[in-house]
Amino acid sequence: MSIQRVGWICSLAFLFCAASLPTLGKASLLQELGPQEYFSSLQAGRASLAFFSRSASPGAQPFLEQIENSVEALQDYGISVVKINCPKEDTSRYCGKENALRKAYLFRGNMLLREFPTDALFDVNSIVANVLFALLFNEVKYVETTADLQNIENSLKGKSNMVFAYVPATGTAEHRAVMEAAFVYGTAHQFVLTTEATLMKDPGYDDPDVSSARLLFCHCQWAPELAQPCRRTPMEQPVTLLNIHRHLKLMGAPLVTEVAEDPEKVSTVHLQLGLPLVFILSQKETYEADRRTAEFVAWQLLGKAGVAILPRDAVDLKVLLRSNVALKTPHEGVPIKYLVLEDTDEVITLVEDKSKLEQIQEDEDEEEEDEKENDNQDIQDDQVVEAVSRDRKRELPLEQILTLTEETFPSAMLEPARLVVLFYASWEAVSLAVLRSYVEVTDHLQGTEGVLLSKVNCWDWPGVCTKENVTQFPTIRIYQKGGRALTYDGMLGSEELASFIVLSQVSCPLKLATVDEAEGYLRGELPPELSSYRHASVLGVFSKTMSAAREAFLEAGSILSGHVTLGMYFEDDALALSRKYAVSPPALLLARSRDGSVEGITLSKQSAQDIVHMIRYELLDTFPEITVQNLPRYLQLRRPFLIMFSNGDIGQMESEELLKLAKRRPQRAFVTCWLNLKNTPVGHGILKTYFTTLPSLPVLVWVNLHAGGQVFAFPPGQSITETNVLSWLEKLKAGSEIPSSTLSEEDWKPPLPAYNFLQMMETAVPEFTLRTSYGRGDPQEPQPPGSSEEKAPIREEQPEEPGVTAEKGQSPGRDLRGTAPRLAGREKRHSEL
Repeated sequence: MSIQRVGWICSLAFLFCAASLPTLGKASLLQELGPQEYFSSLQAGRASLAFFSRSASPGAQPFLEQIENSVEALQDYGISVVKINCPKEDTSRYCGKENALRKAYLFRGNMLLREFPTDALFDVNSIVANVLFALLFNEVKYVETTADLQNIENSLKGKSNMVFAYVPATGTAEHRAVMEAAFVYGTAHQFVLTTEATLMKDPGYDDPDVSSARLLFCHCQWAPELAQPCRRTPMEQPVTLLNIHRHLKLMGAPLVTEVAEDPEKVSTVHLQLGLPLVFILSQKETYEADRRTAEFVAWQLLGKAGVAILPRDAVDLKVLLRSNVALKTPHEGVPIKYLVLEDTDEVITLVEDKSKLEQIQEDEDEEEEDEKENDNQDIQDDQVVEAVSRDRKRELPLEQILTLTEETFPSAMLEPARLVVLFYASWEAVSLAVLRSYVEVTDHLQGTEGVLLSKVNCWDWPGVCTKENVTQFPTIRIYQKGGRALTYDGMLGSEELASFIVLSQVSCPLKLATVDEAEGYLRGELPPELSSYRHASVLGVFSKTMSAAREAFLEAGSILSGHVTLGMYFEDDALALSRKYAVSPPALLLARSRDGSVEGITLSKQSAQDIVHMIRYELLDTFPEITVQNLPRYLQLRRPFLIMFSNGDIGQMESEELLKLAKRRPQRAFVTCWLNLKNTPVGHGILKTYFTTLPSLPVLVWVNLHAGGQVFAFPPGQSITETNVLSWLEKLKAGSEIPSSTLSEEDWKPPLPAYNFLQMMETAVPEFTLRTSYGRGDPQEPQPPGSSEEKAPIREEQPEEPGVTAEKGQSPGRDLRGTAPRLAGREKRHSEL
């Protein structure tokens, strides 16, 4: 039987064609033998269908016609058909009794397998179906009850798959198709047949149509646990031999194909069988999550489309970076469609609803047009949105930044290196702007060991961000193994952020053990991690009895970690060290790197917050140049500004006079500063707000943003000296000067209150809530075997067994998280925020 079956498989393609051709000479294929000649010619293992007849049996003529029509079909399966002419005088078992002449007999060798009433063999379909059913009786199981079916499923779990077919009646064309398929594929799958419609009314089916035959492929091989049901994939086409062959071919194909070449050149069994192929565009950092997403999609589209995963770094895709899905149709000459889809439901709908592809393409075209039309609106609305929008097609070099996911974040936290994490949202303009600065930080940190830069897209992984209590974007934190996290709250420029990362590497405060170490610290002898760092350093000096002040200083150090260089000395000779700088403990010694001077400051207030405020204040420059980066630090003082605007460096005389003014302790009630319009062009806009017409430069301005908003300009005819400026300030205090303008009292606030974006994602948009693991009632997704049909460079892998996936707590990937950076995913305009 196995040799015959191999030969039948080899001629399967020929049979599909031959079935549609007219048959010729069938009568010559029907053997006519006598009883003795027939029984003597039987060969062991060879099947034959015999019909005993007498020439005077006119009622047998219709049956003989059908037998003759089935000769060729049965011979394809190695079954001979023989008409036995019984002599009148023959009284043997098969010729001697009248009822025996109304039956057909199936033999294997000289062993009788089955007797068929002739009225059951009414046409070619019934003959072929019943004969094959009898021959495959031990291989094709017939069931009548749900219990029988369940017992067969349980016996197959973890071993083999099952093909379950329902036919309304035996002997039909559908019954024949199932038996012919079982003859070919019976050694690969367990075939099960039923005529009981009640077995199709299973809770897993939605009102099945039991008026016609149906076929299901049951994936029992990948359900190793008895409690785990076999996943079933129905064949949606009519039950014909060609459709069954096609369905089993699809079920045997790899669930997900990994592609490493131009998708235009890819050919899989799905495309060959006239089905589309869906590509999930992946990134190296999120490959595992992307593959689970692809597997989830593949299960939903099993038998309807193929699914492939295409790593972006494997091929040079000339498509928008935001595209995360591609669709290739089996039609020649139709280009691949690259799309931006939000979740797997859209992918499934795309395949199942032919009109959906056209609609999505139209929507994308309209979106691009809207973006072009809204460019001017973006410029007027928000400069950050404008900058990101204009630069959105430039791909960022993110190779040196680790992309973390729900699965990789916990393990990254265990790394010995300091883990820097940027929590951002891929659709939010400020996040994307900061992401560009974050990339530049890698250049600043070249050669710095023990620091690992990473990022988490909170739109794709809200579970991680919620657990870390990240409710605003962007948020930058530094994690040290076994220590607490440091949240960065400074300016989001690359230099400031790089400085924070470098400073956070050392203890804050550094505990110095000897006077020599303390003196060296004040001279700029810092730990190796800060070898390239140049900034003012602060040393706290305490006696051993000042435990409360020391504890407050330690707490202040934890607050200032990453922002300043802080040292601490509290040995027996601390008093002698502080007296050298004319102060008594508790005190601060401030060493400025510019001039090498050390200034002693007594700690009059000794709470942690007071120490923090004092250190931050003392570290401010005496006569600073105002820039976009440092302006917030000076605004936090909530003091008036005496600011000189210049179109370049200010003159030496003016600089010296204003510096003397700034150093006067009684005058520290206001900020003396200057702004270079060449370095900070935004100053032009400030001057336009202050004055109706731009004044000649340089110009000295007094402005109190926090009380009244009045703007005064220093008289242009007077020279800028310490004496003249003090005299002018006295006049301002007395109210004898007229302001040039008065700023509006309107608060500068965001258009809308800040949103808790993660809460919005979890509640307002529940369809995008990510599942971190299988729920108690969720079936674990089984994984079918892969095959090696496709040639390199296509690599088709066998997915993990579902039990392993469940143990790892990995999600089934029900949305398109982690694929291409979703720069346009769920894009929100500034007016909506």
